[in-house]
Amino acid sequence: MSTGSNNVQLVIITGMSGAGKTVAIQSFEDLGFFCVDNLPPTLLPKFLELMKDSNNKMNKVALVMDLRGREFFDHLFKALDSLTETSWVSPKILFLDSEDSVLVRRYKETRRMHPLSPSGLPLEGIQQERSLLEDLKGRAQIIYNTSELSPRQLREKILIEFSAEKQPVFTVNVMSFGFKHGIPIDADLVFDVRFLPNPYYIESMRPKTGLDEEVSEYVMKWNETSKFLEKVTDLLAFMLPHYQREGKSQLVIGIGCTGGQHRSVALTEYLGHYFEQDYNTKISHRDIKKRKEQHHES
Repeated sequence: MSTGSNNVQLVIITGMSGAGKTVAIQSFEDLGFFCVDNLPPTLLPKFLELMKDSNNKMNKVALVMDLRGREFFDHLFKALDSLTETSWVSPKILFLDSEDSVLVRRYKETRRMHPLSPSGLPLEGIQQERSLLEDLKGRAQIIYNTSELSPRQLREKILIEFSAEKQPVFTVNVMSFGFKHGIPIDADLVFDVRFLPNPYYIESMRPKTGLDEEVSEYVMKWNETSKFLEKVTDLLAFMLPHYQREGKSQLVIGIGCTGGQHRSVALTEYLGHYFEQDYNTKISHRDIKKRKEQHHES
């Protein structure tokens, strides 16, 4: 048995359609869970075998099971019963519920049809679904009523409940890049530092990068740099807590110069280390090796 005595955390997410299962599975992804949406319960035993043989790569798993597979609920109960006999997996059922009036309103706002009432009134499908899920709700260890919860509040509840650190996960990624190689498509914020004096035009610094002390000191010595860092750190210190409270799992900050070698690298290093005491911070330099690669190709 590959998992040995290691305990696998398995969360089965289910509940009323429209109660927040999409937000829930996204929250578990942010926590590093291996997530599967709409797994038929008949496949659960086979999936457990894959978990067992994954060499500990799937030690946190979240599965969404809902009425799209309602004909398989008998199989789900059998699979859940079999889990009580295993020592290597700790299963929990998270059931998401909401008041009928709230679910009706949500269906009207999204203009979606209820899966159990595709041509009828949403309330008819909701009531039928609630009856079908009654036994499953009774077996749930955790029940969230999302009637009064915004998506952000639901995300926070899940992150706090299931995070190993019992804190919402929030990572600040600071990335240097060169504009001539394109703006990073995953950047949330982009700052253009091409207005600063460029070490590239100093022959001794041209082959170096912002990781070299000589280049970093050159970039940092200018009055424009000091003013920029003063303003951008003040701006980010204001914005980051708001992003975190909004339930965002990570923020990607792009710092761009012309080639992504000198100015952007030095400033990315500065900003990453500036915020690392208050946030989980990661520093990366997307284009720092581009010149060497281009020189090698030529």
